[in-house]
Amino acid sequence: MRYTVVFTPEAQEQLAALYRYIAVAASPTIAERYVSAVIAYCEGLQTFPHRGTRRDDIRPGLRITNYKKRVAIAFNVDAEQVSILGVFYGGQDCETVLQSDFDESEN
Repeated sequence: MRYTVVFTPEAQEQLAALYRYIAVAASPTIAERYVSAVIAYCEGLQTFPHRGTRRDDIRPGLRITNYKKRVAIAFNVDAEQVSILGVFYGGQDCETVLQSDFDESEN
């Protein structure tokens, strides 16, 4: 079975911010290559979506995996779809962001 991989608007914005950061710090070419590799890694979840670590302590069904130890990718898996919830670079506190987003959606 192949799952459909979708990126939430928040994850899309985080990827755009990562691109902008790398483009300034290094170059647009390097930024494009790196962000494309992160996206390809996420799309690879369509064939093996249950990797990473389950983090039900943050929000039910949440999984977190890493790309090259620099990017944390937060996602959910349901019957046919993998939803990329967030892409966190370097030392960003993904747990706090994901927990607060989940708490707000429950209220």
